[in-house]
Amino acid sequence: MSFDNLCKLLSEKYPERFASWVLGTEQTCVKVLKTELSIEPIRADYVTFLQLEGRILHLEFQTKLESTPPLPLRMLDYWVRLYRLYRLPITQVIVLLLPPAPETVIETAFRVESTVHEYRVICMWSENPEPFLNDPALLPLAPLTATNQPQALLQQVVAKVNQLEPTQRPEISAYTQILAGLKYNQDLIRQMFREGMMRESVIYQEILKEGEQRGEQRGREEGRKVEGQLLILRQLTRRVGELPQQVLERIETLDLEQLENLGEALLDFQAIADLEAWFNTLE
Repeated sequence: MSFDNLCKLLSEKYPERFASWVLGTEQTCVKVLKTELSIEPIRADYVTFLQLEGRILHLEFQTKLESTPPLPLRMLDYWVRLYRLYRLPITQVIVLLLPPAPETVIETAFRVESTVHEYRVICMWSENPEPFLNDPALLPLAPLTATNQPQALLQQVVAKVNQLEPTQRPEISAYTQILAGLKYNQDLIRQMFREGMMRESVIYQEILKEGEQRGEQRGREEGRKVEGQLLILRQLTRRVGELPQQVLERIETLDLEQLENLGEALLDFQAIADLEAWFNTLE
């Protein structure tokens, strides 16, 4: 699974909470934009566009700074195309999930001669954990926040997850454990989270169902594959509507690399025919 993609999923599921966190003021009227920006480069599975009252919020989640083309140029490119479409002020924010290598300069602007375009960068490792611990929508990001005692922070996160409503707990727990894997040892995560919480989650049930159907023992690679399928199906349904059974069966046959490639190609899809054409490229 792409960690960036999971953050996008969360921001689109809880747009008001993410917008309120990023902007520092309570936002109550937020709409997810399904904007078509067809000119390359676009990483649709990492980018969220939110429409606020009189403003567009562009959120981009990154585990690393390296990008082709470079992030500053991409941010300028997004701004120009968004402004051309909406003619509204645009706030752009990159959320870095992990710190870069020592001495790395984190750029916050595109600069070439007289052209200067600025944007914000939020470094998760510098963020105060309290707002994340106290908001279920942001809780999955809490393990990545600032701390001098990582294990103690993870214990706090587990305690907060355990306090959630039973209907909400399994899903938030699954998301939190996945993002915690960016920073913590998997054995520690498994030890500190109750096994039963993950067993209740939608992700776990899909993995288990897949394993039963194939008559195989569920492994790490199989789990990643099923998680990728879930995210792809969610995005495809939003873009082209209900999917035929034969399309669902075809997606189940894709390996991890093919699922990743499909995720990057989704922006160009307008209808089922586009997906079928993409499948033909695999043959």
